[in-house]
Amino acid sequence: MATESTASELHNSSLVIDSHNDAIVAYLLRNGESIAGPEAPARSEPESVVAFLRNLSIPRGHEMQVNLPKLRAGGIDVVYCAVDVTRAWGNHLLYAMDAFGWFLAEVDAHADQIAIATTADEMEAIVASGRIAAVLTIENSEVLERSLWVLPVLHRLGVRSMTLTWSYRAHAADGAFENVTRGGLTHFGRDLVRSMNEHGMIVDISHISDQGFWDVIDVTNAPIIGSHNACRALCEHPRNLTDDQIRAVADNGGVIGVTYVPSFVDEDESKRTLDRLLDHFDHIAQVAGTDCVGLGSDFDGGGDVLKDATVVPQITEGLLARGWQEDDLRKMLGLNHLRVFRQVCG
Repeated sequence: MATESTASELHNSSLVIDSHNDAIVAYLLRNGESIAGPEAPARSEPESVVAFLRNLSIPRGHEMQVNLPKLRAGGIDVVYCAVDVTRAWGNHLLYAMDAFGWFLAEVDAHADQIAIATTADEMEAIVASGRIAAVLTIENSEVLERSLWVLPVLHRLGVRSMTLTWSYRAHAADGAFENVTRGGLTHFGRDLVRSMNEHGMIVDISHISDQGFWDVIDVTNAPIIGSHNACRALCEHPRNLTDDQIRAVADNGGVIGVTYVPSFVDEDESKRTLDRLLDHFDHIAQVAGTDCVGLGSDFDGGGDVLKDATVVPQITEGLLARGWQEDDLRKMLGLNHLRVFRQVCG
């Protein structure tokens, strides 16, 4: 039986990559609370467009799940930081630029602790320097405002991954909540997948409809990710992936980041536990092998099965206790995501 110290040593000596959080917008909805934690000065001026458009303020008593101290405490080396533009209501590109502008200012202010990674070599160098690497990502291709010319601009900014939809219909494809339509990628969506392949941006199939998923598999010539997904065989939710989809991601060379969203983990509220979350890691490994599974918390966006980033080592401890081999755990913790990032982004 693995000991806690063995699990801790394994976790802390591994490259740990979390492929999805919604922290940027969550910071802005907390009056610009610093990525360095609530004790650091907030970056609340000038007023954020995100906060203005959302007209929502979250009290400081509701703590962030992700900040620099918590990431360090949880042994997390790399975070994919998403801006979900779904609720921008016709101001999608402005919303994203406002959020990224704020975040880049925070990164500059704490450059001794965090830096933006745009290539795998940069990612590894940032981590080797003792800092956390952040990858800029976007949730929902509505950010493009139906212009493929925006994509290379986002790439130059540093964005390296994007979902094609949120759960409802977008110009690129139908989302998971639209499965009844049997709609998939539009002509624009197909061109977008090809353009993302060309520009070295990872196509993220989280939130897309079932037909849209299979259309992406048909069109892409690069590995994809599901940055925050779980298994439909264990929890019947349209955001979760079927076993056939899991095998398709594995055959594509991609990775599925297992999410900690309670309603994706189990339909029964009483069973939304760490142990049930571990079942999803086990299921993906059993269905398609350990090369296609990773971490995809959705912290600060609903990933509440775990309290926050500080307790992520419990996943390593739990899977080690279930008999996972060290090499497979290191792949799940980060090497699988690193492989895809290197292959797609350089």
